[in-house]
Amino acid sequence: MVYDFHTHSFLSDGDLLPIELIRRALARGYKALAITDHAGAGNLENVIKTVSADCEMARKAWDFLAIPGVELTHVPANMVDELARTAKKMGAWVVVAHGESPVEPVEKGSNGAALSSRAVDILAHPGMLSTKDAALAAANGIFVEITARKGHCLTNGHVASLARRTGMKLLVNSDAHDCDDLLTGAAARAVAMGAGLGRNMSYQTLFINPKLLLQKLDLVLPDLHLSRWF
Repeated sequence: MVYDFHTHSFLSDGDLLPIELIRRALARGYKALAITDHAGAGNLENVIKTVSADCEMARKAWDFLAIPGVELTHVPANMVDELARTAKKMGAWVVVAHGESPVEPVEKGSNGAALSSRAVDILAHPGMLSTKDAALAAANGIFVEITARKGHCLTNGHVASLARRTGMKLLVNSDAHDCDDLLTGAAARAVAMGAGLGRNMSYQTLFINPKLLLQKLDLVLPDLHLSRWF
């Protein structure tokens, strides 16, 4: 059973229609999927409107929690909070902020700006996150990503180490751009264990923290069958 809160359709740089991405995730064994296409001020409304329509259709047709969202990407750090709040008003259920990945020229200070915003739910691939910002994530209840995405994943071990020291909550997300990027349960566990989380923190990250995020978002929780996960 997989919970994945960071994926992309062809509305940004993914390959699939939102509804096809949802269907393929359901077939892969997912229980919940957030579609979080890259967005800035110019395309925010269109992305949220289009994704919301397919997510609503999927929720009505299938036993599946399809979540409309956005990933605020390469926006000025001082605009993250305003855009996040705007995205929520427009109908995004989850807001992901693009973190300071080591493989992209994200503006310095973007991590801190995202973690200071009450409208941001997840900080994606934060790179060399500072201890100060990790503590901010813990204090503000913002989840930080352990990513399966090539390149972005280079600092997963650093992020996991900070989580142990500060208590910030982690999620494993695929950052999928095509169907081959979607996770399986085994792949998600491998990402968590590969980051050095160990069995207990991996269990927390893969099964408990998704439930906590869904509670924060006031969403209906799918049943969690957690026995024999290893």
